Amino acid sequence: MNAILNALARAFVSLLHPKMLWLMVWPVIVALVLWVTLAVLYWGEAAQWIAAQLHHWPAYDWAVSVWPLKLVAAWFGWILLLLLFVPAVLITAVMIISIVSMPAMVAHVGGRDYPGLVRRKGGTFAGSFWNAFAALMLFALLFAVSLPLWLVPLLWPVLPIALFGYFNQRVFRYDALAEHATAAEIAEIVHRHRGGLFLLGVALALVGHIPVLGLLMPVYGGLAFIHYGLERLGELRSAPIEGAAVRV
Repeated sequence: MNAILNALARAFVSLLHPKMLWLMVWPVIVALVLWVTLAVLYWGEAAQWIAAQLHHWPAYDWAVSVWPLKLVAAWFGWILLLLLFVPAVLITAVMIISIVSMPAMVAHVGGRDYPGLVRRKGGTFAGSFWNAFAALMLFALLFAVSLPLWLVPLLWPVLPIALFGYFNQRVFRYDALAEHATAAEIAEIVHRHRGGLFLLGVALALVGHIPVLGLLMPVYGGLAFIHYGLERLGELRSAPIEGAAVRV
């Protein structure tokens, strides 16, 4: 837990640097313009399609037949789209930052905070793109599979935090280490610290749900994972030989 809090604190300090300001703004602006444009063009059709798909599930028909969901049944597609709008913007911004901005962020943080950490360049642009695409596909699959559970009131606060926690760590962990670690070191850190990576992703998912401040999450999240990953890489390399053997 201390490692997660330390990464979050150091990420906040890095976020205040002038070099991070533009990186913090433009991905969110691009994502907002994209989704606002799509909403203007296709909102009504999308709401109708969602409503039609939901009616294929007996659990949905049962849920909206009881109070209080019965009161919003006719508008459920619109409500669901409204609830998905901000997450869609954040996911898009995270994808943009992961593919485009993370190298500059890693260079900034690595040069200032971890100058002694040798860069072994185990990651590639193709690997970053594939990692982001795979994360998005897995997130979409998990969302689709868990969608009926979103009708259970007690799970409403839990599911989005868990899903976005998984998505955050799945996207950022590779890019945070790609410049400095070898492929084997990346795999070893993910294997050793899978729980910590997920908890850091969950913490950032909670930040993403804070109104207005949540829009800073994509860059803040990238910085937090850079600090967490490079700190773990330094520990891995400084460990005794018998304890630092990297699995191939």
